[in-house]
Amino acid sequence: MPASKPTPRQRAHARTRDEILAAAHKELAARGADGLSLRAVAREVEMVSSAIYRYFPSKDDLLTALIIESYDAVGEATEQATGGRAAYGRRFVRGCDAFRDWGHAHPHEYALLYGSPVPGYRAPQETIVPAARTTVALLRVVEQAHLEGALGPRAPLPPASGPLRRQCHALSEALATDLPEDVLLRFAHAWSQIFGLVSLDLFGQTVGTFDPADALAAHSFRTAATQLGLRP
Repeated sequence: MPASKPTPRQRAHARTRDEILAAAHKELAARGADGLSLRAVAREVEMVSSAIYRYFPSKDDLLTALIIESYDAVGEATEQATGGRAAYGRRFVRGCDAFRDWGHAHPHEYALLYGSPVPGYRAPQETIVPAARTTVALLRVVEQAHLEGALGPRAPLPPASGPLRRQCHALSEALATDLPEDVLLRFAHAWSQIFGLVSLDLFGQTVGTFDPADALAAHSFRTAATQLGLRP
């Protein structure tokens, strides 16, 4: 049965909510997550402060909406970059590039997602699926390569400890993946390397060393793909 069309009131509510979120992104850039204020956002959209609570009952609700929107945005960028029919290694590297490019284009949102926790805020369960989109997009490339026998030779790994093996098993179930344990571990190492490099870059930790970090990022992403057995 086709879904019913939104009513004019529902469309107006959605437009206002979008305006509030757009204003919240500006406030995030200006004041950071700690300084984000519902009253300031209300002023930005020329709304009385009491009215904004009909859309976001608390600052935590607004932060959650910003976090979900940002996770979905970086996830979508990574998914688009890893699509197509290019070689698996190339798609993987493109996904890494998209993740880094999004961070450079949205540094305040990247800091909200991956920087220091916001004091007093605890992300609810509804953020979990959006948070995984970027990681899963890269993981699916590895899965497809594995299913087609396209993963090349890989150096042996050190033996995994019991706790690490249990964590791998739990992760396999959570991500609904049939990747062998050693490939999943390699992916975890690769993602740690990718995420670490991008965070070092975006949080200014490569200044005075690998600055700009473009060449280091390109090398790191290709290295991560190679360690997974993907040909970049």
